[in-house]
This record gives sequence, structure tokens and C-alpha cells, in this order.
Amino acid sequence: MRIEDHPILGKAERGKRITLNVDGEAVAAFEGENIAAALIASGRRVFRYTAKRMEPRGVFCASGRCTDCVMIVDGQPDVRTCVTPARDSMVIQTQVSRREGEATHDLEKEKD
Repeated sequence: MRIEDHPILGKAERGKRITLNVDGEAVAAFEGENIAAALIASGRRVFRYTAKRMEPRGVFCASGRCTDCVMIVDGQPDVRTCVTPARDSMVIQTQVSRREGEATHDLEKEKD
């Protein structure tokens, strides 16, 4: 679900349709939109889990100020998806946030 005609901003201008690889699944996006917008439009709400309690987190501030929307993008952990433009064929993984001094890892590694 995307806003196509905003009452203040007007009609949305979209780039070309692209595909993201999110946790092994293809997710449709538009070139230039941020990763978080594409994920929310696809129905995803959980982007990472906290280290201590494994609590789910998603978009909170949507302006790059907090770290609730961080994910692993093309192997790079802690990417703020709300301010990172989507590019075709990006590989994105749900992140299990790290405790101080630990490495960030993805859910597949956590299951082992």
C-alpha cells in the first residue's frame, strides 16, 4: 500500500520498478524511494530485533534520527532504512541488534 495522491504533496512521482531481496524474498520497490517505504508497502513491519529481549522494531521516527529501522543492507549492518534509497537487487536482512562489544548478525545465524 502506497500513497498515490497526497492531499498536500500531490501525486506521487515514481521511479522505475525494481526488486529488492529481503530475507530471501523478492520485494517490489521503486527506484529512489527509501527502503523502509518499500518494506512497509509490502506489509513488513519488523526490521530488526533488540539484542537483550529480542523485541521487534520497525520505523519509528522516519527521519534517520533513531535506530529502530536499521537492517543489514548488502552486508553492511546498522543501515538506517528510512533514509537509504532503494537500488535494484539490494540484499537486505532483518537484523538482530548487537550488545556492546558483539558483532551484528542476521536471524539465520541466530537460529544456529
